[in-house]
Amino acid sequence: MPLGQQFRSLFRFKANDGASNPPVSYCTTCAAINIKRILRDGLFEENAISLGFLLDIIKKSDHCVLCRLISTLIRSRWRLDDHPNIDLQGIECLLTAFSCGTLDPKLEERKQSHRLYITASTRPSEISSAMDGLADLSLNIQLMEEDAHKVSRKRDLHGRRMKDVVDVGMIKRWIHLCESEHGDECESVWWRAKDEGLPGFVRMVDVVQMALVPASPDCRYVALSYVWGGPGDAYWTTKANMIARGSPDGLDNSILPATIADSIRLVQQLGERYLWIDALCIIQDSLEDKADQIHIMDLIYSRATFTICAAGGDSARAGLPGLIAGSRTCQQHIEIIHGLHLALPLPSVAESVAQSTWNTRGWTFQELVLSRRRVIFTKDEVYFECIKDVWCEDVVAESPTVRYSGTPMRTLRTGMFLRASHSSQNMEIRNYANNVKQYTQRHLTQESDIIAAMTALTNALAGRFGATDRDPNKSFRLGMWITNLDHSLLWQPKLGVACYPRRMVTDLEHSHWPTWTWAGWKGAMDYNQETQLAGMLFADTHLSPDESLVPAWYLVTEDGKVVQLDVQKLSPIKTISNDPEEIPPPSYIAPVGYASDADVGFSPPAGTLIFRTRSACFRVIRLSDMMEQSGGKPEVYAVFQIFPVDPEFSKCVGRIALPSSIPSPAVLEFIVLSRCSGSPGIHDEEFWGKHYYGCMLHVMAVQQARDPRFRERVGVGVIVEAAWLKCGLEVEESVVLLA
Repeated sequence: MPLGQQFRSLFRFKANDGASNPPVSYCTTCAAINIKRILRDGLFEENAISLGFLLDIIKKSDHCVLCRLISTLIRSRWRLDDHPNIDLQGIECLLTAFSCGTLDPKLEERKQSHRLYITASTRPSEISSAMDGLADLSLNIQLMEEDAHKVSRKRDLHGRRMKDVVDVGMIKRWIHLCESEHGDECESVWWRAKDEGLPGFVRMVDVVQMALVPASPDCRYVALSYVWGGPGDAYWTTKANMIARGSPDGLDNSILPATIADSIRLVQQLGERYLWIDALCIIQDSLEDKADQIHIMDLIYSRATFTICAAGGDSARAGLPGLIAGSRTCQQHIEIIHGLHLALPLPSVAESVAQSTWNTRGWTFQELVLSRRRVIFTKDEVYFECIKDVWCEDVVAESPTVRYSGTPMRTLRTGMFLRASHSSQNMEIRNYANNVKQYTQRHLTQESDIIAAMTALTNALAGRFGATDRDPNKSFRLGMWITNLDHSLLWQPKLGVACYPRRMVTDLEHSHWPTWTWAGWKGAMDYNQETQLAGMLFADTHLSPDESLVPAWYLVTEDGKVVQLDVQKLSPIKTISNDPEEIPPPSYIAPVGYASDADVGFSPPAGTLIFRTRSACFRVIRLSDMMEQSGGKPEVYAVFQIFPVDPEFSKCVGRIALPSSIPSPAVLEFIVLSRCSGSPGIHDEEFWGKHYYGCMLHVMAVQQARDPRFRERVGVGVIVEAAWLKCGLEVEESVVLLA
């Protein structure tokens, strides 16, 4: 029998709270451990106690209660049920105890709380590779609060017993504690004025009158973020039922799905009165009302006192786990060991949310990052998260002082708040790039919602730069940061996807979104060119443009007008070197002319990007094709090396990420976007010259659209400047119509 199956066969008991345990017994090793002293004084690595090999601990778990707790912990954290054939041979386990901090600033270091930690000598590679990055890999065990006095400690940072029904009074205390103690950091947001009120067309659910009412500009309210999980014609607000729902008791609670009904019940129990729910507060069959509401979604979620995040199910019918009896089963595992109640901590908020359907949906992303406070219902427990702290049901951690704590609550929180970056423009761009990366990993029921579901986020980012009239078109178009277009054009599909299909649009104006925006393609996008092109596995920066090489950018708007975009120009770089002979100055000269109506000669469709630049043809060869000769494996989404078309120049001039469907070799047309410094090793430096600051050109590979007057994006990469200049007559200056 495989080791993993042996492991599972040893666990035919149910998780328990210690009250119904069989008579307690211990193996020889565990019987000799003084748990009370360890939890009181701590136990550092140099004095760690060997518990023996993991397989021996598993075998003893049927009669040793501590071995059983440790085995269950490792089984859960390592997700061994998902890896039944894993090899657990030779893994030694050690016991230590480290401080998890204190919530009382008056306590001395010796009074800090401790947790037991199990250290494994190794972790199987299958386990490490399968982790999603948000899993809590620390193998820790916590003392329950009722026994804290037995080790001369306060209740702080010890385990708290959960019930099948959540303590709503505790949630109310969480909210009050944040509002009364955390100050302006959790009260205001940086992208709007403090006194900005709600527009007159916003509606709220009055949970006292059970009616849909107009919201006052300074209304105190709660917002709901949840998974629709399909159409809801029976409970949506429409033009037909709008007037009836404005009367007391006009909102029929009996037709509402469980998540919405539970949220109304929760708001009532918390003593709040108004609740914003999109399906009820937006007229679902009114395009005008939808557009108005979507335009202010950043205001709605950021002004909410807190947001209820229903992350415990996969549809609006799932309800809020734990709000009513029978809606959840407590998953705490508690054992009595040497007279102490010890428990396995439940997953952190980051891990629990990461495993939810709610965390995969496109619309919920901006609802998450724009909310100041969140009450998050998951299948595991209820969490409270604000900008300064995070609390949960199974750990006593509430403190107005927000002292340092090493608990997984704070070290593994979701971290998804839209924060202002005042240090540099590059940090602002990283902020935008990271949000695009996170958002495009999610899914939409309606693909045409790709821009609308991010409008609140782009509105907030636009507000950072003074766009107070709520016109995102001044800073963002089609999801792209127009102000920093040189940067935002450099997105790349995430590696590991064979083909990124075009994103369809279900309106009469378009059949596709433009190819130059990441919104035009399905799948996860990123700005990690450094990672993909240079092969740096842990690089967290992209090849930032250093100089703008397009004189002006124009866009065809929805009404057919050609408007010049307000793109921030990056000044020409200045080469600084103590050895001018070693580093030549940049010599690529950008076009000086501007595109005009005369250059186009006809009316392009909406979404067409128009600009003047230079183009040339180069040959591309899949990098993995060359690696196969030395045993390398081809990639799914390929990085290609770029070579001149002229066989006289057989040296690599750069790299580009392209769909794996591109033939290898192939000749593609390239256009210049901007200048950058790139990374050493991307081109053949022995032939084209050594790497220097500003030696690379950002280029876009393009292909003819069905209409030969237009070009479509194929991929973005870099070419060394010296090679581009040697193309001679192959280089042409032209006006590009990028569809």
